[in-house]
Amino acid sequence: MSAELREMAESVFGDAWDNSTDAFDAELWKTVEQTGLARLTLPEEAGGSGGTVSDAAAVLTAAGQFAARVPLVETDLLAAWLLHAAGLEVPSGPLSATVAGNLSIQPAAGGAGADVSGTLRRVPWGRAVGAVAVLAGEQVLLIDTTGAGVEEGANLAEEPRDDLVLNELTVRHVADVPSVALVEFPLRAALGRALLLAGAARGAVAMAVRYATERVQFGRPIAKLQAIQQSLALAGAEVAAAAAATEAAAREVDKHGFAEASFAIAAAKARAGEAAGQVARITHQVHGAIGFTREHDLRLVTTRLWAWRDEDGSEAYWNDRVGARALEAGADGLWPLLTGTP
Repeated sequence: MSAELREMAESVFGDAWDNSTDAFDAELWKTVEQTGLARLTLPEEAGGSGGTVSDAAAVLTAAGQFAARVPLVETDLLAAWLLHAAGLEVPSGPLSATVAGNLSIQPAAGGAGADVSGTLRRVPWGRAVGAVAVLAGEQVLLIDTTGAGVEEGANLAEEPRDDLVLNELTVRHVADVPSVALVEFPLRAALGRALLLAGAARGAVAMAVRYATERVQFGRPIAKLQAIQQSLALAGAEVAAAAAATEAAAREVDKHGFAEASFAIAAAKARAGEAAGQVARITHQVHGAIGFTREHDLRLVTTRLWAWRDEDGSEAYWNDRVGARALEAGADGLWPLLTGTP
């Protein structure tokens, strides 16, 4: 199923490619809703497509490759999953999700829901989504963004990262945090971001290869120059490494669940982040000065590489966890840990 999904996703996201704006793509969102990609891993009984994490990996890699301007990770892997796990109904439309520890939550008048005050910091796609699933201490909140103030912000790729200001906002949909959420939420976010990184790296190298074959210098395409060939080969190896790590992590999740796959996810996010730096550097070197212009398509993927590598945990953060797990496993347990064997 993943191969067919990848082909469909590449067609959907490729057709929506647009370098003239960084705003939320409402038309693309309609398409991903109609094709069942928006809530791919949500169970069918909850309104989703019932897909696997490996299926989501195929879709998210394609979304990263074509710089899709829609909140797929936030809607499917995070918000829809969290709300469903907490026993809350999953609303339609684009969603976001965040963790907040500084909210004031008081019982609402009449005992239905809660009155919430505080600020949700750097909510992905905050201005574009209809609701945000919030993991707040021991509670899960579904917050309607129409009742929140919006202080617009953005990451390096100019994707919305907005502060949502809540002033005694009455929230009707409140539930206790499911026990799995505290462990699983950051792992889901990291894997989703790693898959987007792997896709963006693939997209950047594809652009560089195409440019190198078209750009003629000294009477021949620059792709014929040994230095360019070596650089593109190195970038291709980085793309392959990121793809191998992220796809392996997705398979581990399908087999054992997110908690058991935490080592593979940590390695995937760290490796995809490392690849992001190398690929962005090499592809800009191949393009030369033109690749740094705002009008050039390359910036759509490289700015995402630079932004996403630090979101949901940097390489240093996840490498620290890889190292801790390796030390915990000890000499006898290291090889089984690396290979996934008993």
